[in-house]
Amino acid sequence: MQSSLNIYTSFFGLTERPFSLVPDPDFLFWSDSHMRAYTMLEYGILTRAPITLITGEVGAGKTTILHHLLKSLDDDVRIGLIANANGGRGELLRWVLQALGQPTEATDTYVDMFGRFQQFLIDTYAAGGRVILIFDEAQNMSRESLEELRMFTNINANKDELLQLVLVGQPELRDTINRPDLEQFAQRVSSAFHLKAMDEETVAAYIAHRMTVAGAQDQVFTDTACAAIYENTGGVPRLVNQLCDLCLVYAFTAEARQVSRLTVDTIMADGVFFSGRKTRSLVLRPDQKVGTD
Repeated sequence: MQSSLNIYTSFFGLTERPFSLVPDPDFLFWSDSHMRAYTMLEYGILTRAPITLITGEVGAGKTTILHHLLKSLDDDVRIGLIANANGGRGELLRWVLQALGQPTEATDTYVDMFGRFQQFLIDTYAAGGRVILIFDEAQNMSRESLEELRMFTNINANKDELLQLVLVGQPELRDTINRPDLEQFAQRVSSAFHLKAMDEETVAAYIAHRMTVAGAQDQVFTDTACAAIYENTGGVPRLVNQLCDLCLVYAFTAEARQVSRLTVDTIMADGVFFSGRKTRSLVLRPDQKVGTD
């Protein structure tokens, strides 16, 4: 049987789900904050900054921006993407080599792996290329791992950097890097930006943008619905997506062509939206319907 998620796309004249929780660069909305974050990320890449740092709250859109960057890089750039790297000395280097497509053996010593890594950087540089290591969810990295990364950036060829690092993570990553014992690491951060949540006006524009990309011809979310969505999500894109998706399901079930504030209030009263944030409790009257404000 066809799911309600597939049915509501036809009901609202959409070609696809507009609010998937999976990062999709095709739906990227360029708020002022996202634009500045991407500019600083691109600036770090173009200027060959040793370390570029992008932080933001959970679901702020960091990974989506990162995927957009990956699509725009030239073919001469070798990318190693590492998510949730952990482990002691040597394990990080093994993660890096695997991300770069370089084989490792269980019997390899740290010296073996470092020599292979260094030779890979030199060979790539000699061929006219460069290497960028991107660490997503970098807030989970230990102080020792960050210090090991700093040592990686010391591999140079005359005045040229052979390696660039991009660290993407939650706000606590900045707190870690600002520790006194990581001062040398912090000094190598040449480009940085903290991605904040969206304000109420931006949330409304974000919702309209994603609906348009998905094929909507008419305004489905009313202004009051957008305001209620902002109130209950704090402007965090991932939470906005989650709540908007539920709104479309509820409106479809009620055969309502628009998502109203009451649609949002009904979802919150039913307790089906889990945001991790404190939100107001609401009790609806029996005569209230989802499709009306």
